[in-house]
Amino acid sequence: MTDDKIRSALVFRIDSTLGSSPSVSLLAKYDFVSDYEAHEGAASEGALYVGRGNYGDAVSMVLKSDPPGSGGEVGTIGGFKVVQSDAHQVVYGGDSDGICFAIVTGLRYPSRVATQMLTECYGEYMKELGEKVKNAAPNSLNKPSKSLLMKYCQKYSDVRSVDKASALIGKVEGVKVQMQDNIASMLQNMEKTEAISDQANQLNEQASVFKKKSTELKNQMKCKNLKMTLIIVGLIVGILLVILVPLISRARKSSNDE
Repeated sequence: MTDDKIRSALVFRIDSTLGSSPSVSLLAKYDFVSDYEAHEGAASEGALYVGRGNYGDAVSMVLKSDPPGSGGEVGTIGGFKVVQSDAHQVVYGGDSDGICFAIVTGLRYPSRVATQMLTECYGEYMKELGEKVKNAAPNSLNKPSKSLLMKYCQKYSDVRSVDKASALIGKVEGVKVQMQDNIASMLQNMEKTEAISDQANQLNEQASVFKKKSTELKNQMKCKNLKMTLIIVGLIVGILLVILVPLISRARKSSNDE
């Protein structure tokens, strides 16, 4: 459960007696995670609620072993505490009358935001149900409390929308991711540029080799053409000599006879 999601919101009454452990009564509980899984998270994140036990019993044990402090003034909540396990964290606080508000969240949910939610929820809750809380029987306020607890769970389910620090961290993370993407893109472009440069160098080398071979071939062709020309000229001269020499000899012989 190492995430930043809200699991459950709970309201308790703690009756303390000197010399004995406090009596903890669960008055109201709203399991926000069950609604989350039913409508949004079940397909992608699995059943976060299944197998986690009863949040009411778990938080009751925490309160009995380590009760919250009381608010500094009457009608205020304070004495906030945070208890973490390998599965979740519980953030809770109480007032001077022993009324305790608690929230169960994932481990990455900011505790300062959780205390902000409890403080805001406490103020409105006590205005609407304050008289009933003092004498209510265990689990008797589940239905009357559901809409109010649901309201604050929904409001604070998106940490960035209610906490400037978390919103700033989110923006920084967004910029960080964008910078990483830009750097990766630049590296890819550099690799492509280097590849193109290597190809250009190879083409230049191939062009130089081609030019050298072309020059050599041109010179060879010139030599061959010159040889062929000399051979042809020699043949022509030879043929002319074969034809003309007998004719000239005969002509000279005829002139001598006369």
